[in-house]
Amino acid sequence: MKKNVLITTLCLVIVQMAMAQRFTVGSYNLRYDNKSDSLHGNGWQRRYPVIANLLRFHGYDIFGTQEGLKHQLQNLKDSLPGFAYIGVGRDDGKEAGEHSAIFYNTQLFKVEKQGNFWLSEVEDKPNKGWDAVLPRICTWGLFKEIKTGFTFYMFNLHMDHVGVQARAESAKLILKKIREMTAGRPVILTGDFNVDQNSESYLLLANSNVLFDAYTTTKLRYALTATFNNFKPDVTSDKRIDHVFLTKDFIVQRYGILDDTYRSQDGDTGVARLPSDHFPVLVEVTHGR
Repeated sequence: MKKNVLITTLCLVIVQMAMAQRFTVGSYNLRYDNKSDSLHGNGWQRRYPVIANLLRFHGYDIFGTQEGLKHQLQNLKDSLPGFAYIGVGRDDGKEAGEHSAIFYNTQLFKVEKQGNFWLSEVEDKPNKGWDAVLPRICTWGLFKEIKTGFTFYMFNLHMDHVGVQARAESAKLILKKIREMTAGRPVILTGDFNVDQNSESYLLLANSNVLFDAYTTTKLRYALTATFNNFKPDVTSDKRIDHVFLTKDFIVQRYGILDDTYRSQDGDTGVARLPSDHFPVLVEVTHGR
């Protein structure tokens, strides 16, 4: 009798594991393309092939990016076969300025709906909100998993680096949008929040009982450093300013801050360099659909 119960229990576990669908989601601040970085050996043309290979090697399926200019996003798309992205420039709502784009594997996901809003009192056009010093945008999509029909919303943003009020109000705005837009569907929020896990704006989200930080809920954590590195490979800190939040519909299997370095081949071979001034965050999730 006990043997039969054990076999039945084992079979149920195997069935549940087989039914659980799995994909990887992440957040990556790409660092905007500028001449100063190029002068210091960290130019975009050097970095983006490394970024593309990093994303492919680690198996990202869907991820939010920050700071990418239009040509950077196109370079990345051209280097990631089978990927597309959604998002617009924050300066004009079209192509100008930095984007908070979401890249996704077109073999795995379809975009059912998409849109953008500004982190501001005026949400539907380019502007600066509260005490922010720059316009800040959030891109969102309603994604459908092709294999299962499972749908979820994903929001991706880049909060202001100066405005304390702007960050707090942006967090409140995100929670408001989730309540108004998603009709209870699963939600993922990624982004560069420009503050660590002890800040007001972070805690507004982490303590909302709506969204949960993947760092705290994961079964396996590989995070030995901060997420901002300032192009310094030897950075040591536990401050995380790039975050992935999810609703309880997802089970977080793995969480990682990927501190990969590379060696360039054009004059400074042997010098450890970083693909961006932020480390990418990778999160593997499962859901029951």
